[in-house]
Amino acid sequence: MRNKVGTVHMKSIAQKVFDIEIASLNEVASKLDNSFEEAVNAILKAEGKLIVCGMGKSGHVGRKISATFTSTGTPSFFLHPAEAFHGDLGMISEKDIVLLISYSGETEEILKIVPYLQYNKNIFIAITGNPDSTLARHTHYHLNVKVSQEACPLELAPTSSTTATLVMGDALAIALMTARDFTPADFARFHPGGSLGRKLLVKVKDLMRTENLPFISADASFTQLVIKMSEGKLGMVIIGHKGDVKGVITDGDLRRGLVKYEDIHHMPITDFMNANPIFVNEDEMVFDAEELMLERKITTLLIKNSADAVTGVYQIFNQV
Repeated sequence: MRNKVGTVHMKSIAQKVFDIEIASLNEVASKLDNSFEEAVNAILKAEGKLIVCGMGKSGHVGRKISATFTSTGTPSFFLHPAEAFHGDLGMISEKDIVLLISYSGETEEILKIVPYLQYNKNIFIAITGNPDSTLARHTHYHLNVKVSQEACPLELAPTSSTTATLVMGDALAIALMTARDFTPADFARFHPGGSLGRKLLVKVKDLMRTENLPFISADASFTQLVIKMSEGKLGMVIIGHKGDVKGVITDGDLRRGLVKYEDIHHMPITDFMNANPIFVNEDEMVFDAEELMLERKITTLLIKNSADAVTGVYQIFNQV
């Protein structure tokens, strides 16, 4: 095999692949019809799971589509068509709906499943690139992903067609998410190990700073203020005590005060403090707390318990 690296501009090849596949997606989008909505409604009505089945490259794409369904509110699993004939057909219940993927619509392993699905009275959906294929003609709902050109210059390796199939699967998943009113909290329950899951399922009290909080009395000097802010390592001090907070001074307040007041070193620190800091309860969810911080354009919250005493500080920029 000849190595042509160095004789061909690799970037131009990549650009051509992008152009072809983008054009293919636009082509498939233009073919969307009522079958898509009907397929979505059929999945919504199904009392069982959505089983995805595909062979070869369609199988690889099908696994990803099934995973997307599962994580977005539509229980699903992938069934390998070859394994289906060695006992795995028993995994399909009468209440399940099946998504069959075959670009040609003539994949033998897929077609051999159809009689069983018909016998079992399963509703099934087909994604193919051939509306006149055997599979397309015998399915309940057909989703057309026919593309005019593969990105492969030999027109052999599935490229544009697999991209189109994957996007069709994403379109189904997003349509189902919308119909089910699937929320970020729902997503977090299925992804407890992710950052979103942590934010949506963890309370502020689980992540707030509680030790060595930088409290300082209202009559403290400017020098004491600077020392306490440095020691606290939070970029702020809390004026008062945990049961009676008068306000806060952040490093930003301090910088602005130095510019605004010539004699700030001799002023009462209460003259340039923020007398209206924002508090949240320690049982508040991290997600809601951070939404509030983004809305108010702040990085620090004072955390109170049910007795209205400050028990911690939560800062958004400390979270990974």
